[in-house]
Amino acid sequence: MKVFKSKIDWWFGLILVYPIFLSIKAMLEGEWVGLLGLAAVVGFILILSKTTQYIINENQLIVKSTWIVNERIDISKITKVEKSNSILSSPALSLDRLLVRYNKYDEVLISPKEKKEFIDELLKINPTIEIKN
Repeated sequence: MKVFKSKIDWWFGLILVYPIFLSIKAMLEGEWVGLLGLAAVVGFILILSKTTQYIINENQLIVKSTWIVNERIDISKITKVEKSNSILSSPALSLDRLLVRYNKYDEVLISPKEKKEFIDELLKINPTIEIKN
């Protein structure tokens, strides 16, 4: 079993700045409920950063992100892996992404930190996968 963590872009940290600013402002104005909002946002982002991962286990690619995403893909059904900078919502913490196409019309956007090693592992199991840069 190989586990690949998601790459995390600098902009991901910027997502924290705005809620922190608003929470501090609210606390300075005596509204301590802002601290609750801050804790919720920071907590969720930390959970995302720790749980977003891509696991290659035998013949399956498992895409995990918190309790929301737990997708299992049969690697033999993967037809193409290509680079992508799509901003679509996905279990990826970076815009430096891979678009994984499988079955006839299914796809998932992911952002493994070690892209080359990730692709090499997929190719060991299914050498017919088309790799497109």
